[in-house]
Amino acid sequence: MYYSAIMLPVSAVCGGIYRATIRTLRTRNIPLNRRLSSGGRVLAGLADADTIFALSSGHGRCGVAVVRISGSAAATALRCMVGLGNQLPPPRTALLRSITDPHSKEVLDRGLVLWFPAPHSFTGEDSVEFHIHGGPAVITAVLQALGSVPGMRPADAGEFTRRAFHAGKLDLTEVEGLGDLIHAETEAQRRQALRQMSGELGRLYQNWSHRLKRTLAHVEAFIDFSEDELIEEGVLDQVDISVCDLQAEIEQHLKDERRGERLRSGVHVVITGATNAGKSSLLNTLCQRPAAIVSPIAGTTRDVVESALDIGGFPVLLSDTAGLRDSPDLVEQEGVRRARERVQQADLTLLVVDSTILPSEEQEAAALLLEHLRSVLSSQDQSGAGRCLLVLNKTDLLPEAQREKLNLGLRRVSGLPPVCLISCQTNEGLKDFLTVLQSSVKTMCGDPLSGAPTLTQARHRAHLQHCVAALAQYRRYRNSDLALAAEGVRLALTSLGRITGRVGAEEILDIIFKDFCIGK
Repeated sequence: MYYSAIMLPVSAVCGGIYRATIRTLRTRNIPLNRRLSSGGRVLAGLADADTIFALSSGHGRCGVAVVRISGSAAATALRCMVGLGNQLPPPRTALLRSITDPHSKEVLDRGLVLWFPAPHSFTGEDSVEFHIHGGPAVITAVLQALGSVPGMRPADAGEFTRRAFHAGKLDLTEVEGLGDLIHAETEAQRRQALRQMSGELGRLYQNWSHRLKRTLAHVEAFIDFSEDELIEEGVLDQVDISVCDLQAEIEQHLKDERRGERLRSGVHVVITGATNAGKSSLLNTLCQRPAAIVSPIAGTTRDVVESALDIGGFPVLLSDTAGLRDSPDLVEQEGVRRARERVQQADLTLLVVDSTILPSEEQEAAALLLEHLRSVLSSQDQSGAGRCLLVLNKTDLLPEAQREKLNLGLRRVSGLPPVCLISCQTNEGLKDFLTVLQSSVKTMCGDPLSGAPTLTQARHRAHLQHCVAALAQYRRYRNSDLALAAEGVRLALTSLGRITGRVGAEEILDIIFKDFCIGK
């Protein structure tokens, strides 16, 4: 998988080049790191932090590689490696220059150099980019030369983005959106990540935080100054309305059926059914490769076989499972247990049935399918609505008249999930099945560009749930203990701040003095 150096800047050199470069720098007694905390981790984003550098353009041989530098010594590195003297190039202007070793003055490469003075850079610090040729030897030489410049060291994983966060260039939701954009593998994932990276989700949470800060400021002011008659009447009534409205908005935001999280991590689709129904054949057909072994022997598949797919621009993790049956074989029993466990965890279940075993009468066929549904989806909604698709396989073995009768008859039966008739042998009905499958997946993920931004991280959901519980605390203690009620608002504000990474007591004091003019 491709990883951008924005999030993983030091891991992007192929064949151990980066590790070899670091070992070389150590043998030359060049300081690689200034340790600012225990455990060997570097705290980035501080005013006196080291200047960092890294390959930022991914691994492997390529036409152009980008080496990024950020920190107070970036200008020094630019001057001594490009031969600019005391001058610096115009900001954000590409110059074609020879890049040299600062000690030997040997020309390492000829490429483009760009200068980004603070604060107008990704990290908010002075930054430089070298656009060099992407050969391993060129990359190694440039990294070694940078490591020889005093005050510079290789960047840690994610350190450029960490510094951008500390500089206020990004909040945590934007950082997560950036990471999701780098790892996006489907069109829908790209759209969702780009929307989050643009700050739309962060602005929603910041708006809620701003309202909570004002609410908390009013409560605190009422507690501290109401006896001096400096507070207007009806302040707590306004607080009550604000808390109630905000709690309702957050609760509605949480009722998203995990669409954003599903889109980010992929919809878990599980293929299940009896032995020899054609489950592995369906997996291979959808993957367009022999991902699972197919044989006429019942019980061939005994473990879960997974494959990641892009279905209509949406990510899907497709799992083939062992056939459901009673067996004296201990290995097969474990496979059946795992299959049932996956069905319980699935977002969508594809229940594959051998159509040749169905009775010719539609009512009898429907009764058999409903019984099969009950045995497979025992702990789910028995209707399977929205959670299951019935896939009747091997229709090429049925007479055409019987296929048509089944297709029309089963559609009229209430209580059955959508029914798709296919043949993995001839691909008959596959196009219609894919249309139904794509529609189901799209419904589960939603449109990432429409409506309000959705939750994309489990931690967002956890913090918002804590926020709702804290607001409920305010309402519970409103009339009996206003100090405890205020603490509920403060906890709610803290929970929201943990999502974006921004919360501070000073802002609450600012609102108190601004709104009530206390302490003149």
